[in-house]
Amino acid sequence: MESAAGTAEPGRRNSLRTNRPRRKELGRVLVESGVLSSDWAPTFAAVDRAAFLPDLMWPYDMTTGASATVDRRDDPDGWYAAADSNVPVVIQWDDGAHRGTEPGRLSTSSSSMPSVVYGLLQDLAVEDGMRVLDVGTGTGETAGALTHRLGRHHVTTVDVDRAVSAAARDRLCRQGLYPEVIVGDGLDGHPGGAPYERVLATVGIRRVPTAWIRQTRPGGIILAPWGTAYGNADAVARLTVGDGKATGRFTRSVEFMKLRSQRGPAIDHDAYLSAGPLNDAKRTTTSLTEEEFVTGRLTHLPFVLGLRVPRCRQATADKREGARPVWFYGLTDLSWACVLFRDGERDATVWQSGPRRLWDEVTDAYRWWKDRGSPDVTRFGLTADARGGQRAWLDDPAQEAWAVQPAV
Repeated sequence: MESAAGTAEPGRRNSLRTNRPRRKELGRVLVESGVLSSDWAPTFAAVDRAAFLPDLMWPYDMTTGASATVDRRDDPDGWYAAADSNVPVVIQWDDGAHRGTEPGRLSTSSSSMPSVVYGLLQDLAVEDGMRVLDVGTGTGETAGALTHRLGRHHVTTVDVDRAVSAAARDRLCRQGLYPEVIVGDGLDGHPGGAPYERVLATVGIRRVPTAWIRQTRPGGIILAPWGTAYGNADAVARLTVGDGKATGRFTRSVEFMKLRSQRGPAIDHDAYLSAGPLNDAKRTTTSLTEEEFVTGRLTHLPFVLGLRVPRCRQATADKREGARPVWFYGLTDLSWACVLFRDGERDATVWQSGPRRLWDEVTDAYRWWKDRGSPDVTRFGLTADARGGQRAWLDDPAQEAWAVQPAV
């Protein structure tokens, strides 16, 4: 894919570069929402997202949940409109195996929403002279922003995909920004540049890598989207390193594609139903309503349920003819559960099969959350140690804490 800062363009495309009211409006919105702080405003002005995007890309519609194809060579107006919008943009599908212009199956590299990028940078609280490890180079924009702020010798960025890394390096160089660009598994950090005062991940994780803790100075901060196998709901963990562990609160709800080495297992629905057919499953009902339970993306409940229900995956189906099934799959055996919500029915039907009663576990977690006043993600925290252990907690790690195990 050609770099957005590539060869000379026709006059119309050049004029779009310099006269882009959408970008000015985006900056204003970010400032007014509080995610673009005054110390990062010069970086936003200098580091143009459009310079880090390829000609062919797939902006993600947050309303419909679908990606659309935009090619700058065919539609420069639409391309710049997408680049200057507060939406995520996919730049790679299926780990690079995807070909053609239509969206692929699994998005595997992207440009995050500008509000998310600058929210993370604000949470990172960098200061002059700090060394930063940026995990998940992607387009190179975040590494570029950090380099603009801190200087070329203070930023190391790592990505597992050689092609993605090479394209990002090219874009960074064209913009006169020269962080250290490394090809490698972000799980391992980069010991050659350690110790770091800050580690920033722009990929989702399910376990805090022990290498990050070891490579961060005492008092340093690890900032990463963290979640469980329960679903795609993440929250940004802001962890302070000290005494061989990293601990801190979650700051906000987000969704990120996962670090490749920490992706969840694929679910074979037919295998679960073969092990425990629907006719043989235990059948009950629940008074919990669809409105109470299916709360949507970037809401607190799915994240909390993931904290409390270990090694379980939820899948919510689209509603058809007034009915919506929600499935739950055990990740250590073939236990499964399904609750079927129907419009106009007071009680939903529940089926459960296997050694675990997953719906019972989920409803216990839901009641636990309600009994504590339905706390949002900012009341929860995480403690990770250098041996790989993780404990989640509510309000105070010394009071209510429990082990969190990633999926096997």
